[in-house]
Amino acid sequence: MENRFGPHPDLKLPRVCPTTGNNDRMAALVHLVRHAEVDNPGHLVYADLPGFGLSPHGVEQARRAGRYLGPRPVVAIWSSPLERSLRTAEEIAARTGVPVKVDPDLTEWAVIGRWKGHAWRDLPSAFPGDLEAYLEHPESLAFAGETLEELAERMATVARRLDSEHPHGDVVIVSHQDPIQAGILRLIGSPLGGLHQEKPGHGTVVTLRPGPAWRVETVWEPGDSPRFGEKRGLRALEHAGNPDGPTSA
Repeated sequence: MENRFGPHPDLKLPRVCPTTGNNDRMAALVHLVRHAEVDNPGHLVYADLPGFGLSPHGVEQARRAGRYLGPRPVVAIWSSPLERSLRTAEEIAARTGVPVKVDPDLTEWAVIGRWKGHAWRDLPSAFPGDLEAYLEHPESLAFAGETLEELAERMATVARRLDSEHPHGDVVIVSHQDPIQAGILRLIGSPLGGLHQEKPGHGTVVTLRPGPAWRVETVWEPGDSPRFGEKRGLRALEHAGNPDGPTSA
């Protein structure tokens, strides 16, 4: 795990319960952030390929996410090692003054790597049946090097660990669409078959409140950029509705 900006002191001391005298052992909130829009004019499946940074619009989305999270007591920012996530995390870090750290377990779903370098429009001919299977039953893909169950557990494990390691403020986790969605479903106890329902768009911040039963507090999208807690741009997350089509992760 790599610290992108060097050591940085904690912004707040751990909270102490006035009745028990014990430290509050959970982060205040955990913010799961999908990376912002990628510069990808060829509409390729970039998976873990190098050289795919943010588009100009993506940079603005990331900056809006930073402005949104700026008022929160963020004490840790963790990112996938892939460039699009790192660039997004660094824009958030510029607003919060908190260094970016890298956790390889926040990387893209390995399933996407099967298609990397191909244009999305060419997948039906290059990999017959793959997209249909991915959209219709992602929890049971015959070609998956990493199952959806494994992905969900990978992401949920990281979120729970970071929650316990940072009990003194908010944690920001920057990752990719399917990993974030799978992790949320696992953390809140929803079926993984809902992977394609209400998936987070580029730059979206899904805020979870940790606890014995994790719950979604808010979902913010970068079409608007209010400060944290304002109602504009916020919605409740519902894992129901029509499945989204495939999007670049």
